[in-house]
Amino acid sequence: MSDMGFMSARLRRGDMTAGEKVWQMSWSLMFLLCCIFAFGFAMLYSAGNGSMQPWAGPQLAHFVVGLFIITGITVIDVRLLLRYAYIFYAVVFVLLVLVEIKGAIGGGAQRWIDLGIFQLQPSELMKPAIVLALARYFHGVSTEEIGRPSLLVVPILTTLVPTALIIKQPDLGTALLIMASAGGLLFMAGVRLWKFALVILAGGGALPLVWPFLHDYQKDRIRIFLDPERDPLGAGYHILQSQIALGSGGLFGKGFMAGTQSHLNFLPERQTDFIFTMLAEEFGMMGGMILLGLYVILLIYGYAIAFRCRHQFGRLVAIGLTTGFFVYFFINIAMVMGLAPVVGVTLPFISYGGTSLVTLMLCVGLLMNIHVHRDVHMGVRGGFNDF
Repeated sequence: MSDMGFMSARLRRGDMTAGEKVWQMSWSLMFLLCCIFAFGFAMLYSAGNGSMQPWAGPQLAHFVVGLFIITGITVIDVRLLLRYAYIFYAVVFVLLVLVEIKGAIGGGAQRWIDLGIFQLQPSELMKPAIVLALARYFHGVSTEEIGRPSLLVVPILTTLVPTALIIKQPDLGTALLIMASAGGLLFMAGVRLWKFALVILAGGGALPLVWPFLHDYQKDRIRIFLDPERDPLGAGYHILQSQIALGSGGLFGKGFMAGTQSHLNFLPERQTDFIFTMLAEEFGMMGGMILLGLYVILLIYGYAIAFRCRHQFGRLVAIGLTTGFFVYFFINIAMVMGLAPVVGVTLPFISYGGTSLVTLMLCVGLLMNIHVHRDVHMGVRGGFNDF
């Protein structure tokens, strides 16, 4: 047998060494990730007025940790990810419940668990956890079996229960991301479109019932989305300043660290939710288009990994994570442009946030794992078999 044939057989068996798996990583994807992060690092450095503190330095440290996480996850046997997907989901779900019991409160929201050294946000970890759990459930399930409505009860509950806990924190943005990732995965698993349409219609019909339970600030965000100028110095201030900054950047921007709206503190939350606005003000429409182009390439990588994978588990994991990436940056950019209500979604790999960045790197690590183990034979059925 030739060396290439021998390596191919080892890839299918999944018995490569850790060094061989690292060699099989997609280094072009790693380079792309570094390019996207470079935009974020530059913007956080600018937001700190030319200082590594308080945002750029810690974010760089989180990124370095994330690179080790990507490498560590890549060398894990994909069959172990399949085997322990439910356990990972269960652990994260317990952490979400603990947030409700004794979570740390910040900015009027109860989303974190204080671990002393750092604060953990379990809702971020639920993004990959829900994808792994659903991919595990549907692994090996045939299209005919998916057609049975009873088979969808468990995945629907698996998605809606943690989503309800996250909305209660409140964190509507993360809840939307989780539901979108789950929806993309369910579609690729073979769930019919008419079932999605039925759920959307039911959700739309329930909006009048949900409205009284929304927080006042959430109602204000919806009202401001419909009419941003109704309260220009109050609830509409964020989005109006964002639109001013976007427009003032022009084609090529005002220059690095020369944005007036951000550096004169007219632009709120410039290091998190509205960082794309600061980027567009300093680098203009061209800078924004370059970043969007990098995101599109990232999506192409993610979907290519999914469609090249020979096993259902890896294909569904890659689809769910990549769909999550798309919804992540789409909602943020639409939000700062006034095309969607402000829901507190950060810009992936760009906005400041330790747990968020490390979780995103974890998701990239899972994609890399699927890429390396794309030809591994997976003989485990879906549902709750072999749990």
